[in-house]
Amino acid sequence: MPASADATWRFLQNLEGVAACMPGTTVTARLPNGALKGTVTVRMGPATMSFRGEVEARDTDAAGQKLAPQTIRLIGRGTDVTGTSGATLDLTANVSAVDSTSSILNGTSEITMNGKAAAFGGRMMNSVADQILKQFADNFAAKVKESPASSVTASSSTELNGFALVWTAIRDWLRGLFGRGTP
Repeated sequence: MPASADATWRFLQNLEGVAACMPGTTVTARLPNGALKGTVTVRMGPATMSFRGEVEARDTDAAGQKLAPQTIRLIGRGTDVTGTSGATLDLTANVSAVDSTSSILNGTSEITMNGKAAAFGGRMMNSVADQILKQFADNFAAKVKESPASSVTASSSTELNGFALVWTAIRDWLRGLFGRGTP
């Protein structure tokens, strides 16, 4: 990240700011427990899939927690607007310093999909997740760089590029099919 570990950590704790980095995401409410409600919309050509759900910070590196310094755990869950698919997310992210002006944001996540969304298959979903992660990381780095200590808007104006996601999934599938290695 193009900011100090402290600046990146402050931004990472701003759930509205982090949500604004996720393409296709709109925050609709902040719940009394600090969780956020919102929607994530993905367009794939003429088709659109929208999920409604919530995300909350379950643990941070506050005193008495078992997590390492500058670590946060986010739990999310949602269903698509038709009720035919669901998803859960368990993400742990931490920030570490490189030097006084840059840092590293590391994360691990477990995502579970069910219903029609799961029918895409693991290989396609991995490619889609990689593209979403890249777009998110680019947006996060830009927000941290432009204003490390300030807040950002609660919705994202950047739409998730479904065509690019599908193309990446098809390209990766073809590479695997013809033995050119895996992405």
